[in-house]
Amino acid sequence: MNTTYLHTMLDGLDDFAEEQLQRWKGVGLAVAVIHKDEVIWQKGYGYRDLESKLEVTPHTLFAIGSSTKAFTASTAALLVDQNILKWDTPVRSYLKDFKMFDPVATERLTIRDMLCHRSGLPRHEMVWYNSPRSREELVNALQYLEPNEDFRNKWQYQNLMYMAAGYLVGQLKGTSWENVVQESLFNPLGMNSSVFSVDEMQLQPDFAFPYMEKDGQNIRIPFRKIDAVGPAGSINSNLVDMIAWVQFHLNQGQQAGKQLISKEQLAVMHSPQMVCDSLFHCKELPVSTYGLGWMIDSYRGHAMIHHGGAIDGFASQVAFLPEEQIGVVVLCNTNGSVVPYTTTFNIMDRLLGLEPLDWSGKLTKLMNGESPESEITASASENPGELEATEATETAAAGDKTEEPQVHPHDRPVTAYTGIYTHPGYGELTIEQTNEGLQTIFNAIEMPMEYTGKDTFAVELVLFGLKLTFTFKTDEQDSINALSIPLLLEPGTKPIEFIKSPIV
Repeated sequence: MNTTYLHTMLDGLDDFAEEQLQRWKGVGLAVAVIHKDEVIWQKGYGYRDLESKLEVTPHTLFAIGSSTKAFTASTAALLVDQNILKWDTPVRSYLKDFKMFDPVATERLTIRDMLCHRSGLPRHEMVWYNSPRSREELVNALQYLEPNEDFRNKWQYQNLMYMAAGYLVGQLKGTSWENVVQESLFNPLGMNSSVFSVDEMQLQPDFAFPYMEKDGQNIRIPFRKIDAVGPAGSINSNLVDMIAWVQFHLNQGQQAGKQLISKEQLAVMHSPQMVCDSLFHCKELPVSTYGLGWMIDSYRGHAMIHHGGAIDGFASQVAFLPEEQIGVVVLCNTNGSVVPYTTTFNIMDRLLGLEPLDWSGKLTKLMNGESPESEITASASENPGELEATEATETAAAGDKTEEPQVHPHDRPVTAYTGIYTHPGYGELTIEQTNEGLQTIFNAIEMPMEYTGKDTFAVELVLFGLKLTFTFKTDEQDSINALSIPLLLEPGTKPIEFIKSPIV
């Protein structure tokens, strides 16, 4: 197939992209399509800055979220090639102080386990989300986070393990993960616009602002800085750079005739390591597996390697068909958007000569509960969708109401709940009284609290549109001494218990 013919097969893609933005209330979109060494499509749609009506271009930087994970896995592969690291040597052999909650995982966990999500840990997203702690501090906190599955028993998407893997890579090279990526991947691939922090991104001449839909309108939201867990999702890039990244993988680790990563180690990254969950489980995508930093699926009978990502206000999808040598990159600046997926699949249908499926219709049904959750359940850990929480308990009974229910809970004085609560893995949480009632402050996130009876509150994470159930516990003197929070939905996950600090 030549470039002209493939370009003809994409006739109508402009209209499709615009229609998807309208249908899913998106703000901006960037789309690239590659065949072997040829770029056959590279366009922006909508706005990088909605308020100023600045349009998306191929140079517009977007946060790519978890599409960063393939870069982290690639740095590990580089170290394997250099005989600095082995996939199956325990991490403890390299980091003597490394410790997990599970003693078996402490002794046996490898970087392969980290990169294919089989550590036994559930997400534990609130450990890192908006946390002021350093990468090293977060790695040290792993020992206090309880698993909910046996080590290597089940695939469970995990950002903290990717952070730890990147930390290990940096330690082994005597530098940082960022420096390894910059010198070993960005520089030789000519990815000259890509940066590691949203702070750096905003200093560039062409970048997208993050948006989310609220009450039918797209509103600009704050950038989410996630530098501490950078190896899990902090890269910001554009079409020009991501095209080079995808071509590097299509070329089996070669760049300009030079083998940056051996074909053998690239094959490890591109090979199934664990069967995994998928939002898209249907006859067109019957099986989903995870390699190292990549998902490996069968798409309508064709091998597909891909990874999506999202962080506040951004969503991405990077995918390629290795047999057909076709690559697709779709970047979006709308929170939790599925447009990167619907657009990617539509492009693949066209280039494979298949009848295009109505993926928007399919995803609408799948997201209405007809399929298990996936990485993009509003996608991200790194993103509100990846942060999971229990639903709030029932509202307070009518008989419990007072003229100022938000200020005066009913079973005990409001001051009984205020104070500082700590957990060795999650850190410090503060409950304070405001004019509107009690609120929780955790990692500088303010969360209003609504009393629901029996020392229990419904606590709202406003940005995520989620509610948590806070249950306070008492000692033998019936004084509040602890707080129990079921932060995650993974089966078997114990509530996180924060201990109240004594008043001094």
